[in-house]
Amino acid sequence: MFLHTHPYPPFIFDSTTKLIVGTLPPPRFTTGDLKADDVNFCYGSRDGQLWPILNTIFSLDLKYETTDEAIAQRKEFLFSRGIGICDIVALAKREKVDASDIGMQDVELRDVIGVLKKYPKIDTLLFTGGNSKNGPEYFFRKHLKDYECKLEVIINEVPRIHEFVLPKTTRKIKTVSLTAPSGAANRAVGSLQKYKEMKAKNSSMTTIDFRVDQYRPYF
Repeated sequence: MFLHTHPYPPFIFDSTTKLIVGTLPPPRFTTGDLKADDVNFCYGSRDGQLWPILNTIFSLDLKYETTDEAIAQRKEFLFSRGIGICDIVALAKREKVDASDIGMQDVELRDVIGVLKKYPKIDTLLFTGGNSKNGPEYFFRKHLKDYECKLEVIINEVPRIHEFVLPKTTRKIKTVSLTAPSGAANRAVGSLQKYKEMKAKNSSMTTIDFRVDQYRPYF
């Protein structure tokens, strides 16, 4: 059984207003067996799409390599936009060593509610995935139950938007469940009616283009 631990602490600072919340990076980030074009930072997998999406939206000219410069580029961008990262999974066990969310067992969650209480300017959580089993929204809903709290629907279509009141406060937090920035989610994107309509209007539209349009308003 492989113990898949999160290799990075939350990246948050006092001026953070939005928090990206995912699950775990691929196991090679835990073991340190990175590939040449991985970046040793959150969402740094060469197969991941979050940074390519943000690179397109903001014209960042990011490097995709295992260097300190590539890490610094990403941290500087996040700081400039008031965006932090706090994946909700601290560790999980796996029978098969892969990056699938569904393969996680005996999952231990981070105390995201505690993080929100510590950083009072955060008003939005950006989930890199929805409420399917072992997705970020799915785990966050479980986390909220520990505080006898739940999400209230604001918009019930992708990207779904919810709201909740931080326990023992009057502070409202918005959550946005984005389509996962992974190759595995491409099939789900292809089945969305909205994507089909956009593809019909523009045959060159790709699943990454779809995510760029989806993510843009929230970053």
